Amino acid sequence: MKKVFLTAKLPEVAIKKLKRNNLEINSYDEDELISHEDLLENVPNVDFLITTLSTIVDKDIIDAAPKLKLIANFGAGFNNIDTKYAKSMGILVTNTPKVSTNSVCELTIGLILALSHRIVEGDQQMRQSGFPGWSPLYFLGNEIAGKELGIVGLGNIGSELARKANALGMNVSYFAPHQLTDPEERSLKVTYKSFDELIETSDYISINAPLTPQTHHQFSENVFKKMKRTASLINVGRGPIVDENALLGALRTNEIAGAALDVYENEPEFDHEFSKLKNVILTPHIGNATVEARNAMANIVADNVILLDQEEIPKFIIN
Repeated sequence: MKKVFLTAKLPEVAIKKLKRNNLEINSYDEDELISHEDLLENVPNVDFLITTLSTIVDKDIIDAAPKLKLIANFGAGFNNIDTKYAKSMGILVTNTPKVSTNSVCELTIGLILALSHRIVEGDQQMRQSGFPGWSPLYFLGNEIAGKELGIVGLGNIGSELARKANALGMNVSYFAPHQLTDPEERSLKVTYKSFDELIETSDYISINAPLTPQTHHQFSENVFKKMKRTASLINVGRGPIVDENALLGALRTNEIAGAALDVYENEPEFDHEFSKLKNVILTPHIGNATVEARNAMANIVADNVILLDQEEIPKFIIN
């Protein structure tokens, strides 16, 4: 019987599917993240490894698993895996793209609305000091209709975000390595801008790009100086795209109006200085934390294990 190791608790749909296909399942069921040492101890006899974005699968892990045939990553990203070394050892790596698109976009819109209407700040005030009474200038925020949303990275998530933002009356611009064709831009109702132009004109900027050497610390001190003082940054992409020290400085000195972060430069750690600022919303990487998205991701990783076990080609191979 082939063995599968899960580095974290998965939705039950994946467990049931794997069991129905006569696979032996072992999993790390603690609430905290699995350590590198614990993972090393659990992989020597494993045929298939299902892992999460927070678990590093490096050369040492791969070398410790001589029977390993597949690393099925539970997430769209795969920066946590040494994909090149895995390929050199004949190990396939897969991910779970597309299925979290709607969930991430809904969260992004929620964060934009929460920033603009000061929802989190208002909730905190009600819990701490209460409501002094309605008055014309009390607790003013801003409407998002008519404002410009600049999207950095226009893949599946960025494109769907553009559709949702348009439905709310926002004007959408984007920056991406490759400009869309004119019909594609007209279909999505988006305007291409250079990176510099986008950061200078946008009222809200959403980071939806992958982490690459080119995007690492793309949002730096110099970038924040060029943004509108009334602009807000939303990062639901990858934490290291933002220089968090520079962002803290920009927020403290009101170079930009606010920020909403769902991903962090050194996850799961984050700089607690952000929590002291009223113009920041912090969420614990919940972009695809919906029942619908996580069940879809669970089905993909289970299906890929089963496909390879049956000597068929798994889906979404990235190496």
